[in-house]
Amino acid sequence: MVKKSFISGISQEQREENRGSVEFQVVNFTNKIQILTSHLELHRKDYLSQRGLRKILGKRQRLLVYLSKKNRGRYKELIDRLEIREPKTH
Repeated sequence: MVKKSFISGISQEQREENRGSVEFQVVNFTNKIQILTSHLELHRKDYLSQRGLRKILGKRQRLLVYLSKKNRGRYKELIDRLEIREPKTH
């Protein structure tokens, strides 16, 4: 089975070099979220996939909070590029 990424926000050269970067991880989690969301539209009662989706959403949220604290410019650029909304702060 061939997996196609929905978002190609990072070039092939950057993928090889920066696999541990926060941006790379957020892009990967976003791709997984989109794949699981499309799966759950067909299989509404797949509760294990729903749990996995919630876990990935939490991981992505924690990474975005970390990035927003460390470097606000990179955070804003990543949010704009991925077209995901900014989380609410308490």
